[in-house]
Amino acid sequence: MHILFVADPLESFKIYKDTTFSMMRELQRRGHTLAACELQDLVWQRGGKVSAAVRNLRLTGDAKDWFEVVTAEGLQPLNSFDAVLMRKDPPFDSEFFYATHLLEQAEREGARVFNKPRALRDHPEKLAILEFPEFIGPTIVTRSDAAIRAFHAEHRDIILKPLDGMGGMGIFRVREDGMNLGSIIETLNLGGANTVMVQKFLPAIAEGDKRILLIGGVPAPYCLARIPQGGEVRGNLAAGGKGVARELTARDWEIARAIAPVLHQRGLLLVGLDVIGENVTEINVTSPTCFQEIHDQTGFDVPAMFVDALEAAMKS
Repeated sequence: MHILFVADPLESFKIYKDTTFSMMRELQRRGHTLAACELQDLVWQRGGKVSAAVRNLRLTGDAKDWFEVVTAEGLQPLNSFDAVLMRKDPPFDSEFFYATHLLEQAEREGARVFNKPRALRDHPEKLAILEFPEFIGPTIVTRSDAAIRAFHAEHRDIILKPLDGMGGMGIFRVREDGMNLGSIIETLNLGGANTVMVQKFLPAIAEGDKRILLIGGVPAPYCLARIPQGGEVRGNLAAGGKGVARELTARDWEIARAIAPVLHQRGLLLVGLDVIGENVTEINVTSPTCFQEIHDQTGFDVPAMFVDALEAAMKS
């Protein structure tokens, strides 16, 4: 197969941990050929098809100069590739949103896109948990200053987060004393202009914010617990968390087996559930990570599981 990755600039990859790189490596190992482009390379014109200026790649095996460009093509229709993998990292901003519409048009023209563009739009990573209330802790989504204050009065120790954040950015904890609650609300909701998610603080974060991978509708048997360091409340690796691979618990399996088939049926080949203790806190669909950390620590070949699922999807 000839696979196109829509991703961030290749030059920015940290290949020792990058999940997209691990996908590329496994695909090339199996004899598939690779190409890449960025969001800015996508174009559609009346009378034509959604196309992109792409670079055809070969991975070199070198840690520094890890890829070489075999050919740099002019505009190539996306439906000329066997599969298109949307791997642009968050944030899910306007440009990401517009790209999903271009990719959906490419689907109408015959392209196979993973994750499905409509499913990316329909499952914002913070709000997707609302569909599964039986698996989440106390949560409120609101613009209202008064509603947030009432939620704090009830639960006493809370986490506030913007709906468009990533990597732990913009996350605040407010304890029982309510210190700086007003200032934090003003910062996040901008006087009622922005919607905010507020959740009861889960002490189990001390044991890690677990990333559970759902691949082709099936949970991977290991997760990566991202453990806060140095007094941080955030376990995100981007915020300095330490990643420790673990087997799924019975509760993890219960959550994953309930959610996985629902999301897979909607066209989400790869999903990353964030679970603290026994509660789902986010559902990541844009560019889930942690393949290499789990593989390196446990020996379980997550990239191979993903490519197996992709190859199976291409036959369906």
